[in-house]
Amino acid sequence: MNNLLSVSERNQELAPLLAAGWQLDGAQTAITKKLKFKNFIQTWGAMTQIALNAEAMDHHPEWSNVYNRLTITLTTHSAAGLTMLDIALAKKIDMIAATLGAAAIID
Repeated sequence: MNNLLSVSERNQELAPLLAAGWQLDGAQTAITKKLKFKNFIQTWGAMTQIALNAEAMDHHPEWSNVYNRLTITLTTHSAAGLTMLDIALAKKIDMIAATLGAAAIID
């Protein structure tokens, strides 16, 4: 089972993700990122790549998609919060998004 991030892990691991456009929810139990791709096909391709990685990790994001926009939320439900599994998947998502030229949407 994945353990919740400690305060020091949270500070160290979340800093680069937050700088890259991830947002921490108010309860500090999940991170969310909104991405904009060139078109729907590119967005769907990213979702496919993310899904394959998530399945291999046995970790599944909450997400929604409208045309060229994708909103992804990560939390480890079994731990009721953020774990290293969320951090690892967020990093993979960022690599996939960067490869496809997606831009983070900051609200």
